[in-house]
Order: sequence, then C-alpha cells, then structure tokens
Amino acid sequence: MIISKLPNVGTTIFTRMSQLAVETGALNLSQGFPDFDGPQALRDAVGRHIAAGHNQYAPMTGLPALREQVAAKIARSYGRMFSADTEVTIVPGATQGIFCAIQALIQPGDEVIVFDPSYDSYEPSVELAGGRCVHVPLALPGFSIDWQRLQDALSDKTRLIILNSPHNPSGALISRAELDQLAGLIRERDIYLISDEVYEHLVFDGIQHASVLGHDELYQRAFVVSSFGKTYHVTGWKTGYVVAPPALSAELRKVHQYVSFCGVTPLQWALADYMAEHPEHVEELPAFYQAKRDLFCDLLAGSRFTFTRAAGTYFQLVDYSAIRSDLDDVAMAEWLTREHGVAAIPVSVFYQSPPADLRLVRFCFAKREETLRQAAYKLCAI
Repeated sequence: MIISKLPNVGTTIFTRMSQLAVETGALNLSQGFPDFDGPQALRDAVGRHIAAGHNQYAPMTGLPALREQVAAKIARSYGRMFSADTEVTIVPGATQGIFCAIQALIQPGDEVIVFDPSYDSYEPSVELAGGRCVHVPLALPGFSIDWQRLQDALSDKTRLIILNSPHNPSGALISRAELDQLAGLIRERDIYLISDEVYEHLVFDGIQHASVLGHDELYQRAFVVSSFGKTYHVTGWKTGYVVAPPALSAELRKVHQYVSFCGVTPLQWALADYMAEHPEHVEELPAFYQAKRDLFCDLLAGSRFTFTRAAGTYFQLVDYSAIRSDLDDVAMAEWLTREHGVAAIPVSVFYQSPPADLRLVRFCFAKREETLRQAAYKLCAI
C-alpha cells in the first residue's frame, strides 16, 4: 500500500481548466502561456546549435555563456554585479529552482511563510522537505502585505519567507519601501527568502520593478528566481535561473544536481546567443505586454465585470459579482468556459482559506490581439 507524501494534492487547476477549454472549444485565457511564439531569431538559434552538435550534457550549473549573459542583464537592469560562476545557476524551470531552494533550506519542523493567494507549487515543496507553511493573507483589495499579520506569524520556527513580485495571480507589486520594511522585520532573525520574480520584466505604467537583487541587505539571505520562459515567450522550454550568494548557491546546487543535474543544452546556447544579440528585448517587454493589458481592459470596459488594471504580470483579475454572485469562483470559471467559451482561473485555489465573498477570476492576456478581441466580445455579451 502506497502512503502518499502529498495526500491533499490532485491535478492542478491549470491543467483542469486547460483540458476543459480543449473539450469545449473555449478560448483558453486560463493557464499562463502565450498563444504566440518566441522571437524568430531565438527559435532559429536552437536549430543551429542542434545542428552544430551541442546536444550533450551542459555543465551542472549551466552554460558559462548563458550565466554570463544573465549576470550582464542583471547589471543593466538593477545596477549590481554578480558572479556568473558562484551566484548564477541555470535550472530547468523556475518551479524546479524554487523546489531545490526549499529542499536546500528546510528541515523537518521548520515553518515557511507564504502570502495568500500564492502559487500552488510552494506548499507541496515545503511539505516534501518536512516543513509546514504558515499562510498570511494579503490585504484586499490591493493584495498588499499585511505587516501586522506577518509579524504575528513569525516564530522561532520560521526559517523562510517566500515573496512573489510581480504577484501571480493579482499582478500586485512589492515596493522598495516594503523591501526595506521586511529587512527591518527579519534583521535579527535567522530567516531566509525566496523571491519569485519570474515576471520581473512585466511591470507597467512606468513603474520600476523592486527586485531583491537590488537590495543589498535582503540579497545576502535570498534565492532570487526568474524565468526565461516568461521573458522570451517560450514557457514550454522550461528554463530558468536562480541567483543567490555563493554559500546559498552552493547549497542549491547540491540539490539541483540530483534533481535534474542540468538544463537542456541547445536551449541554453540559443538563449545565450539571443541575449547577447538582443539586449533590447527585456527593455521593450513592459510596453509590449502593457499594450495587451490595455487592449483587453479597454475592450472589457463595456462589460459587467469590474477590475483594476494589473500593475504587472500578464494576468488580469476581474470581479464578477454583478453577473453571478450566486456562484463561487470555481463554478464561475467552469460556467464561463462551458457556457460562454472563455476559460479562466478561479482565484480561491491560490488560498488555504479563501475569503467567503471572493468573486474573482483570473484571465491571461498573453495572447494575440485576435484572441483578446474574441474573448472580450464573448465576455461583454454576458
């Protein structure tokens, strides 16, 4: 008889809603991936490197050329220099990087603070390490940190805090002042951070992303995780990276080498080439996705949904209270998919204990203009 280590885990809502979209022929604005391809030059580079014979194992820490490009990009973005050799690790997906960081840090009995709504991979990773998640709800309606609740949640067992900014699912941002406040709160405690920044370049309205990479004090105790898939529109490549001080990187790599050992070699070569040849890509990304956000929100302005435009990510939350307040958000997401041909993600699945009156669903606007127009037409007809 198998005794499950994750008895409360089933198929994720993202898989379920994408399957339902396929079954019903609905437009899939649920799972977070673009319906357009990554840059042609990037895709061409993969074939070039496959043909060139770059098909064997990459170094465990990642190709030096790619780690150097990551370090150079960080220097341009945040004005800080990091060692490509000792502080940058290439991983097969940001989720794997988060998993390895948690396994490297958490001992049985440790507590990990997560902010709800939170990405669904955090808690299973903590449980597999023998730890326990302490859920601190973000303050509504703006999904900001409730500092009193966070302070009350800290204990002698607190080992790790997981941050996520830009925040999935809300699109909310952590400010530099909030990072300073967090630093003061944990300064005298032996607490580490994982900063999930996979949407770091998707920040809108002229706001600058406040990265832990740019915060000298917090970085000394942090793993900062990002995603090439999100940044370069190639989520299926499952390639990301973790930046951490040398001592923390060494512990991360001990785990990483026995989980996957390395990422996919030709993809790493292609990314290194493209980053070197097109450094402007990340600079143009905020305007690229803000245009999609604004198009989608402008088209929804005539609907019965209410919303505040997302400050970051490629997700837009909408409140459906004026349409079907009798339905919880899971039922609403299914109703939208089956009856109106647009798939969404219910926000309650990101909570341990969702608010009883939560009436929010999440749409992904990383889609072609035609897709967004069709989806908005259907949603405005409700």
